[in-house]
Amino acid sequence: MIVVSNTTPIISLASIRKIEILKSLFGEILIPQAVYDEIKAKESYGYEEIDLAFINVKKVKGQLYKDLLLSQLDLGETETILLAKELKADYVLIDENLAYKIAKNSGLDAIRTLSILLIAKEKGIIDTIKPLLDEMISKGRWYSHKVYDSFLKKIGEL
Repeated sequence: MIVVSNTTPIISLASIRKIEILKSLFGEILIPQAVYDEIKAKESYGYEEIDLAFINVKKVKGQLYKDLLLSQLDLGETETILLAKELKADYVLIDENLAYKIAKNSGLDAIRTLSILLIAKEKGIIDTIKPLLDEMISKGRWYSHKVYDSFLKKIGEL
């Protein structure tokens, strides 16, 4: 299985000490150089975890659509989508709304952090999501009240 991740899912899961969920669900996680550089730019959540053996940096080869994507997305999101397309990834882990929509519209199977937690719960890797979500929010991750409430209601935790 080929899985490419953007910055936010890695930082979010690292902030709650649950980065191993990615390994449990997907095995190897590939990231473009821009994502690695973004996480290593400051010692914070994900700084150490990004060097775990199951997370590997892969160079983006083609630059054909880079400028077009950079007009709408940051470098990490752009390289994540390009790498996922190049590798014909099974999944791309990406949270930001516009990047998620562009990934989906380009034929990628995009998954957000909340869905990663839901899959982990369904597979018995974690028992509940709400405490983890609350901890992520307390560590700086932002979700609107609408998203928070509707997600937790949908999964029966609110």
